[in-house]
Amino acid sequence: MGRLNWQFGEVVATQGETARTKSIRLAVPTWMGHRPGQHVDVRLTAEDGYQAERSYSIASPPEEAPRVTLTVERLDDGEVSPYLTDELRVGDKLELRGPIGGYFVWEAQMGGPLLLVAGGSGIVPLMAMLRHRAAVGSAVATRLLYSSRSYEEVIYRDELEDLVKSSTMLEVVQTLTRVQPPGWTGYSRRIDTQMLREVAWPLDQHPLMFTCGPTPFVETAAASLVTLGYEPGRIKT
Repeated sequence: MGRLNWQFGEVVATQGETARTKSIRLAVPTWMGHRPGQHVDVRLTAEDGYQAERSYSIASPPEEAPRVTLTVERLDDGEVSPYLTDELRVGDKLELRGPIGGYFVWEAQMGGPLLLVAGGSGIVPLMAMLRHRAAVGSAVATRLLYSSRSYEEVIYRDELEDLVKSSTMLEVVQTLTRVQPPGWTGYSRRIDTQMLREVAWPLDQHPLMFTCGPTPFVETAAASLVTLGYEPGRIKT
């Protein structure tokens, strides 16, 4: 079966990550493997035959295949995400196609240093990279700059803390743009050029950089990195 043929995955577990996001773990017997950063198409079919398709980044590392985890953010006016986050149950089956995309990928052998810049649910494909890094025991110098609206909306919050404690050469820097808890010591504004100047690896280290999130966020981050002098060809969006 080709990777662009539709195949079924059975839901084996779900986990709420925040009030608006849920991780869905699927067993996909025909899965051909993936690279960290890739995504899948998900297709839902209603009883009357109506179909809707959406793309979701893969959150799990290749090392967990043939299990595949997607993390979905609920959009109130969405056609697909409310079903995936609110209605889907263990034992249900999802139709999916993939993996898709070979540009926005990172594997340990590609080296670093690595700068990951995430906005909101844009953390998902970057988390696949961090989980892969941990699974293979990589010590590639890595920094994650993660922007969320509030502490409660930080996806994978506990796991990120655990990864920092258990990994070598991994740093996580966070900024909360709307609400900060008492005693917050991280950044408290949207990502900008000055913040990236403070967090990014030095220019002479020629880091690999990946940024994912809402389009305006990604455009701002990428443009700021270019303004700071980083090589456009090493900035993946």
